[in-house]
Amino acid sequence: MGLRGVRDRGTLLERESELATVEAALADLVGTDGDAAPAEPHRGALLAVAGPAGMGKTTLLTEVRRLAAARGCTVLGARGGEQEQRVAFHVARQLLQPRLAAVPETERRAALGSWYDIVGPALGLCAPTDGAPPDPQGLRDGLDWVLTHLAVRHAPMVLVLDDAHWADPESLSWLAAFAPRVEELPLLIVVAYRPDELPPHAAPLRALPGRGGGRPIDLEPLSADAVAHLVRESLGEHADDAFCQECWEVTAGNPFEAVELAAKVRDRKVTPTEGRAHLLRDLAAAVKGSGLAARLDRLGGPARHYAWACAVLGTEIRPALAAAVAGLGHQDAADAVEKLCDARFLTVVGAEPGAPADSGTLEFVHPLIATGVYRAIPPSIRVALHGQAAWCVVDDGQGPAAAARHLLETHPDDDAGTVDQLRAAAQEMLRAGAPEAARDYLARALREPPPPDERAAVLYELGSSFLLTDPATTVNHLRSALAEPITDPALRHSIVYRLSQVLAHSDRLAEATDTLAREIPRTEDHRVRLRMIQEQFMWDAFRADEPDHPSRSRRLARLADRLKGEDLTERYIIGLRTWDAILRGEPAHVALHHAERALAGGLRWAEPDRGFEVPVLVAVAHMYADRPGRAEQLFAAGIAEYERQGWRGAHLSFAYTLLGYLRLRRGRLTEAEDFARAGVRLAERVGPGVPAQWYAVGVLVEVLLARGRTGEAARVAADHHFGPPFPAAVVFPDAQTVYGELLLARGLVDEAAAELTAAGERLEPRGIRNPAWCPWQLHLARAQLRDDPCRALATALEAVARARQFGTPSAVGQALRVAAEVATGADRVKYLEDSVAELECSPAAYELARALVALGAELRRTGRADEAAEHLYRGLDAAVRSGADALADTARAELTAAGLRPRRLHVTEAGTLTARERSAARLTVQGATRAETAERLRTDEPAVVRLLSAVYRKLGTDRAGLAEALTDPAPV
Repeated sequence: MGLRGVRDRGTLLERESELATVEAALADLVGTDGDAAPAEPHRGALLAVAGPAGMGKTTLLTEVRRLAAARGCTVLGARGGEQEQRVAFHVARQLLQPRLAAVPETERRAALGSWYDIVGPALGLCAPTDGAPPDPQGLRDGLDWVLTHLAVRHAPMVLVLDDAHWADPESLSWLAAFAPRVEELPLLIVVAYRPDELPPHAAPLRALPGRGGGRPIDLEPLSADAVAHLVRESLGEHADDAFCQECWEVTAGNPFEAVELAAKVRDRKVTPTEGRAHLLRDLAAAVKGSGLAARLDRLGGPARHYAWACAVLGTEIRPALAAAVAGLGHQDAADAVEKLCDARFLTVVGAEPGAPADSGTLEFVHPLIATGVYRAIPPSIRVALHGQAAWCVVDDGQGPAAAARHLLETHPDDDAGTVDQLRAAAQEMLRAGAPEAARDYLARALREPPPPDERAAVLYELGSSFLLTDPATTVNHLRSALAEPITDPALRHSIVYRLSQVLAHSDRLAEATDTLAREIPRTEDHRVRLRMIQEQFMWDAFRADEPDHPSRSRRLARLADRLKGEDLTERYIIGLRTWDAILRGEPAHVALHHAERALAGGLRWAEPDRGFEVPVLVAVAHMYADRPGRAEQLFAAGIAEYERQGWRGAHLSFAYTLLGYLRLRRGRLTEAEDFARAGVRLAERVGPGVPAQWYAVGVLVEVLLARGRTGEAARVAADHHFGPPFPAAVVFPDAQTVYGELLLARGLVDEAAAELTAAGERLEPRGIRNPAWCPWQLHLARAQLRDDPCRALATALEAVARARQFGTPSAVGQALRVAAEVATGADRVKYLEDSVAELECSPAAYELARALVALGAELRRTGRADEAAEHLYRGLDAAVRSGADALADTARAELTAAGLRPRRLHVTEAGTLTARERSAARLTVQGATRAETAERLRTDEPAVVRLLSAVYRKLGTDRAGLAEALTDPAPV
């Protein structure tokens, strides 16, 4: 590489290719390429710069910022700090807070909308609100929204992150997940890091794609010529070649070390000749390690202590705070700052020229110097300085979280004040959506240790901080808390509730109910005991292996029937009574009666100290009871609550999945698939194998089977390990039954029969007999048909009887259709006619389509072609509307077999065409060319092609049959 002059590029030497990459990315971002005509604007990218310490990453990023500002870009900048790695959202705050804090709060609230209370605490813009904190995924989504909003509003934008290897885990995980989206935004992200110093939480950086998917830009050492250029720039052109060559060998081409070495030579007034070159190795040693410590010692005690205080404080150091930590008066501190700046340890940032140093902030000249100074502090003094810093930042009004990162570095000392600060900091972090940071603070508080009467509370808080990341550890801490002497009954009750909750969510439902059963007898408060009973009822309801379900149902019914719903606990019990009625197949009107009782006083989905299960069960009960409109209302309100609260992990996955299940049962399969896939994606973000994934995959498999995509359903099941062993918790749709249905669709009849029989043997003893909730009998009857038709019919008719007891048209109609499938002779037509009559009164559009097609096919086979046509055309129309592609193909095949024209358009099928599609079709029939059609519709020819393709697809015809399809609809 050739040399680049320092006049226009600072000390950037031999970085032409790197700068060319940066300039190309900036050209794409702002939409121009030098003097050329404007290109496509705002094409974002990610640039990663990697290199060892001192290799010039910071200098390169400074140039990136200068170039971006010169092109009119908005620049956001942040820098990881070695001392701030454990400060949650430290980097995110540097990036976003200045831009957001610069506007009045009212304007900021208006701009952030519902995200304000979610991201505000994490970014230091506001105090946390009451209620449960956002989950980490919800917070990351909020930060995504904020950065996207800023990028679009202040486009083009450049985000520069230096020393990313020292970024805090919360910020880094967010940026790593966000980075792949930059190509869709007017945003260039440039990160620099030391690849050999990446801690475990920084590993996502290695996976970040570079520009165009390329590797990071690796900075190479400078050549001997470049080092000679630096030396002569500092010392003068008289520096001879041998001296410059020795500088290169001593520094190995490291730019920082070369610059610092030249400065030391100048300060010592060493003549840059070959005869003095032997001094360079000793001077180079003064740049780092023990040599750096020796240089600092020569500045005197006050300067040394001030530098130590700065190293402990980290970045953006306020001079007065550093003086307080160092224990220096104003004049001594001012003298120390002057000495440290002259010796190139510190630099003043943000002060006006000629203003005193304390009008700005201090930073170390280079992170290598900060690291060297910090590591040179004797261990005992370092600990003491961190302790001093903790209380200084508290006195400075920075709050417990700012103090906590210093307290982490101190030794346990049986100090109650330290415990209080750490607990307060942990609460801040939990409320801000950083549970891992809270966990670190509470673990340190436990080692202090806390006073005996506070130990259980600290264990409870510590266990709760692990809830989203390590439930097993949560269980251990909560059980340890219960073993402590607890004088506060409310604390003990909270521990029991939380312990049973985490056990249940870890698929350990029997342990959850046992925990509550042990605690109920020792609870004296009537209302608390009632809530514990409610919690026990709830987890028992989800136990697939509950030993005494009928007895529990009777006890639940007696209790719920005498409650008035005066508080949340009573309404939860009534809600559980609703769900029990659904499972047992009691008449649907009974279940709906209890559901409305539970809803009368309000059932929020995001209660901070409650599970979401009961409100969801009440909403789902309306779905099974053929009240989908009411269920949709409840789901819409619940999802809005989750999103306002920032619960965008497992909670939102459940909500989207079950909304997809609702759309499936309404016969809106395309929408159902979209929601189910969204549920799967959200569950995968939470982690593999979580309960939400069982729900989401089960619904998606059912939807794909309904759409006739059996192979895809099998792949989804295999990819997500959806099969035996099944979870101990009850999920819906019932996982084993869905798996049996999948096996049956694949033609594995014996395996399907075995799974479905096992499902029945599991559910029957528990009194779960409602085919609307779990149609295992219907699928089993189909599996039995091949080897034992009589048994198959008996199984189906038993399901019909149970469906009639529940009394919803959708349940009865579905059961009758299956009964027809396994029956013989005239009974088949009778069952199908009854099925259609029932389903016409239900919201189950897909099931109606299946019954209509089956009835039409049966009538055709019995020689009643005219009657068959009406049902087949209606079935085809309903199948198309539902998105049941395979069923629509079956209907068309049956129409063809009946000698009818399956492509003739049914009146309601024509209604699926948009106004523009109908106009395009009519113009085509009239003989208009594509160009003429485009002119009439005020669009272009490619758009006309797309419109006509949609018409042919929806009408099931081609151009030749278009006129006939438009003018000769099939009879209704």
